[in-house]
Amino acid sequence: MSITRTVNWNPEGVGPAIVTAAGDDNAIVVDCTGMTIAPAVVDTVALAGGRGHRSAYVATLTPGNSTDFLVVPDVDATDVPSALATLFTRPQQVRALVAAGRPVLWAGMDAPHRATAPQAGIPASPDLTGSPRVGVWIDVKDFLHQELTTDGRYDETRGGHPHAYQGRYWIDGDRIDYLDDLGFWAYGEFRGDELHHAGYVMKLG
Repeated sequence: MSITRTVNWNPEGVGPAIVTAAGDDNAIVVDCTGMTIAPAVVDTVALAGGRGHRSAYVATLTPGNSTDFLVVPDVDATDVPSALATLFTRPQQVRALVAAGRPVLWAGMDAPHRATAPQAGIPASPDLTGSPRVGVWIDVKDFLHQELTTDGRYDETRGGHPHAYQGRYWIDGDRIDYLDDLGFWAYGEFRGDELHHAGYVMKLG
């Protein structure tokens, strides 16, 4: 078994016949003879049969999926728990750790330009001046109006009742996190020109 990666550290494929294809793409091949490739995230919902589509499986070694995986010596990976234990107790033995298709560890060392974990705690409110996602989002049934302001605050009108929920929000890519002034967290996702949150589908008014 071998893994290929391109020079920008983006893994391209895994398989016993990858060497021939790698030559066509000028990729670097990492020989994983004597190694075990194991999932770095165990999707317990998938294991219990709780996902209806293969594409919905989280970080599994499923053909076609972007995945998180470990490459460790066979002796350190008799099963998935032991492979994960190697990461935590003997990280120098890990030959590769790949997250969402990008290396975190490679050959026992931090990969160049690896992501860093966000700082713990509640982040500062961002300045969202000029963001195309600032404005009033209205659900298709005109029940929920959610205003996102440039100072990182939101204010919801529900069923005609103003200020039903208010708080802070943060946008990270297509994800939006809410921290209500009452103290609870909520989440949403931008999908194209829609904002999906708590079962509502909203568009900018």
